[in-house]
Amino acid sequence: MAASIRLDREDDLAVLTIASPPLNLYTADLQAELGEAIGELEATPPRAALIRAEGKIVSGGVDVSLFDAQSSAAEAKVLFDEMLAIPDRIAALPFPTVFAAHGLCLTWAFEVAVACDLILASEKAKFGLVERVVGLTPTMGGTQRLAARAGVGRAKEFVMTGATYDAATLERWNVVNRVLPVDGFDEAARAFATDLAQGPTKAHAATKKVLEHYEHGGVAEANEHITTIAAGLFDTEDLRAAVKSFLADGPGKATFTGR
Repeated sequence: MAASIRLDREDDLAVLTIASPPLNLYTADLQAELGEAIGELEATPPRAALIRAEGKIVSGGVDVSLFDAQSSAAEAKVLFDEMLAIPDRIAALPFPTVFAAHGLCLTWAFEVAVACDLILASEKAKFGLVERVVGLTPTMGGTQRLAARAGVGRAKEFVMTGATYDAATLERWNVVNRVLPVDGFDEAARAFATDLAQGPTKAHAATKKVLEHYEHGGVAEANEHITTIAAGLFDTEDLRAAVKSFLADGPGKATFTGR
């Protein structure tokens, strides 16, 4: 059986590809492979990661037979706990993560997207949490992560209608970071992620920690931690070298190693 997930290393950038076209459905096998790939990123961290998909669409959603196989609420909870762990682990990665959506992106794939730090979408991309068609609510954190980006009212609309929304709308809602042309989209997404991979990786990780505190307790909690987090960067090679480069050569000349 062909692999559903592929993980490639391009220098400091890891590229995780969903590779089970035509629909890239979420199955038990895909879940296992995705978990293994995330484990590799956790064990040997790159300086940034790009998540993308092959085929005409990003994903048509979950293979509904996976739900049909659950015989009880207790059994379903075990499955849902395993599914939720996937985006939670992605969100916890200590480096920038970018999701590239080139086409239709439904249910689990959208929930992975909003677990990433940044979302890039082509002009023809569409997004949806359509679990209402089987009488379910999203289980992989998409509802709450969408609310964190767009607000509770938008999250309710998105989930309760089960409609699909275009990239321009989700950019306006502050869910998608950038909408890019269809032509050259994959190359542009790789270039964007590569640029992040060449940056101050530990400073990016610090930014993620500050924003985790903000999401948990607002500005007050973030303020309680920001000075300690920022001060810790003075133990990194990147900060020390970049400060010396700034003083000697001016801004924008430093190169970073991720250390």
